[in-house]
Amino acid sequence: MVSVRKSHQVVSNDFHHWLLALALAENKHQALEKLWEKVSSYFQKREESLLKSMEMVEILSGLNLDKDSLSAAFLTPILDEAYIDIDFIAEHFTKEVALLCHGVKQMAAIKELSQGQGDEQRNTYNIDNVRRMLLAMVEDVRAVVIKLAERLCDLRSQKNSAEENRVITAKESATIYAPLANRLGIGQLKWELEDISFRYLHPKVYKKIAKLLDETRLEREQYMTDFVNNLNQQLKEVNITGTVYGRPKHIYSIWKKMQQKSLDFEQLFDVRAVRIVVDKIQDCYSALGIVHTQWHHLGQEFSDYVATPKPNGYQSIHTVVLGPEGKSIEIQIRTEQMHDDAELGIAAHWRYKEGTATSKGGEKSSRFDEKVGWLRKIIQWQDDVAESGALLDELRSQVFEDRIYVFTPSGDVIDLPMGATPLDFAYYIHSNVGHCCIGAKVFGKIVPFTHRLQTGDQVEILTSKQPNPSRDWLNPNLNYIHSSRARAKVQHFFKLQDKDKYLAHGKELLDGELSKLSKLTVTPADLKVAAERFNVKTVDDLYAAIGSGNARLQQVVNHFLQLVNKLKPVEDIDPQSFVRQSSHEKKLATDNNGITVSGVGNLLTHIAKCCSPVPGDAISGFITQGRGISVHRADCEQLTNALSPQPERQVEVQWGLDDKQSYQANAQIIASDRQGLFRDISTIIANEKISIVGIESNTDFAKQTMIMTVKMEVTSSELLSRVLEKLRQLDDVIEVKRL
Repeated sequence: MVSVRKSHQVVSNDFHHWLLALALAENKHQALEKLWEKVSSYFQKREESLLKSMEMVEILSGLNLDKDSLSAAFLTPILDEAYIDIDFIAEHFTKEVALLCHGVKQMAAIKELSQGQGDEQRNTYNIDNVRRMLLAMVEDVRAVVIKLAERLCDLRSQKNSAEENRVITAKESATIYAPLANRLGIGQLKWELEDISFRYLHPKVYKKIAKLLDETRLEREQYMTDFVNNLNQQLKEVNITGTVYGRPKHIYSIWKKMQQKSLDFEQLFDVRAVRIVVDKIQDCYSALGIVHTQWHHLGQEFSDYVATPKPNGYQSIHTVVLGPEGKSIEIQIRTEQMHDDAELGIAAHWRYKEGTATSKGGEKSSRFDEKVGWLRKIIQWQDDVAESGALLDELRSQVFEDRIYVFTPSGDVIDLPMGATPLDFAYYIHSNVGHCCIGAKVFGKIVPFTHRLQTGDQVEILTSKQPNPSRDWLNPNLNYIHSSRARAKVQHFFKLQDKDKYLAHGKELLDGELSKLSKLTVTPADLKVAAERFNVKTVDDLYAAIGSGNARLQQVVNHFLQLVNKLKPVEDIDPQSFVRQSSHEKKLATDNNGITVSGVGNLLTHIAKCCSPVPGDAISGFITQGRGISVHRADCEQLTNALSPQPERQVEVQWGLDDKQSYQANAQIIASDRQGLFRDISTIIANEKISIVGIESNTDFAKQTMIMTVKMEVTSSELLSRVLEKLRQLDDVIEVKRL
């Protein structure tokens, strides 16, 4: 069934004549008049865009949408073609119109549902777009209705296009848009989307059924006129006020029944169809009694959708009777309200009463209930389009199964991960709301912080004047917080709260240690350099790091000692020291550690535990008392401290040629605590054929982190660097460093 369009009956530039022909309410008429004054210049020489704008307004006016919806629909074609933008609309029109236009643009994500396979990055991007689209759909369903009207216009316009374009558009309409119109109960749009799509996809079958309907049209019309007159007379005799008329048949629905029931055209029950619209529900059943008394009915074809509505809210009584001459007739019985619901769907319910205060409890509750209803319909819609591509499987898991959609008291939609609690909700609203949270209500009833929210819940947060979060919220075993976003905000709060305490403690520690070194003077400039050296922004951050243990006090002090040593005057150097010694004059001795000591033979060496050098590291030796030579990394701070008063104890050492010798190395791993982390770490180390000597780990439950020290035996610094880099790439690993 294709409706007649007034936009195609008037001269394309005769806007005022067209607007008068629509016979709109005064407020809608005036709104479109004012809109035309502001945008008429953008439609100059764009007749196709103007016709589409008019056509969309015609469709939506038939659905009784408000003036803002009609205005947004009229602007949509030139917005899509980028002749204007959202900023222009926000500047020249109401906030409502701008939000609706923005919502319609987000509806473009529907197209992504019908696309085929794509790479993972593209699918992730598409899913993000679809999630935003779904939220926009729930926030203001008028945007969805405008988008459906736009799609119907596009589908109508494909009549004379290339076959490939017609087929693509028809498939998208039949697979995505028609099921959405059905779920939202907008029968007027659903039937036309289905019929036109069917005509493009199966032109031969469509024409065959249309021909069969046309051949019997005159006979059927006379038959139906007689039947309707008879039924009207019987309703009047029992004082039932109502309207009886023959209803139009849709070719797609006829074909669908032929396919589902394997029937020929002549065997269909509902080629002849009548609708009875009455005032009250009890009249529906009274009328049904008259119909079943007068004519024999087929029991298997009876459905009472009044007592048990369809998932999209559709209500009506369906029955099939054998009328005069034994011909089957389908009869639908419903009230006027049910009829509006069936034809207009959401447009019949979603009330936008201009000038009505939104603070009234009744209206707020009504709008909230409506939003929950639309949300559930949209979630059901994704099942209808499950065969439209692999993206839908991912969409179902990432958007619907792994997410919940809850509402604020004002009706705003909040997208949270499955398993979220009231505290997750509070921190999503704002950090201060979470910090000040002292309780929560779901549908007006107090719930504990561990309560698991469900899709459609209305959540209200109770707050205090002062922030007072609890450290218990960070304990994963207590289940107060589910999302990492909320947990990070709580951790940040306590980090800032403890900073002053750590700052004072760290300053006291550093000042005390520096006071022991009488020859060491530290300037403010030195402190700033030290802050950069230890990767903090300010000197106060350096004090706080020392106080919290994130920076080792002795390392900071050693840093200042190195600065002092660099400033010492350079001693005179003996020119003879630059003379290269002959290899015959240089005696080398190698010990069991694979270390050769220049110029000295048969000396005991040992690897220093403070820095644990391995082959490949630059090394230096220090002559100890009674323990031989201690071998350090060249950049070891303890070696620097030891040589400061006794530089003559330094000796040159090198690695030997034995590449099979193994050495102990220590690595520190800081990571978010999770199951399977130790298994992942040990697997990487084992794959590199490295032996683990020992493991020490500590868990910080407050920060939900784990610090692990791994002692390994390696043969070279290259091997050690490679395994450390692989460990850094593990999920949830924050930092990996060599000790």
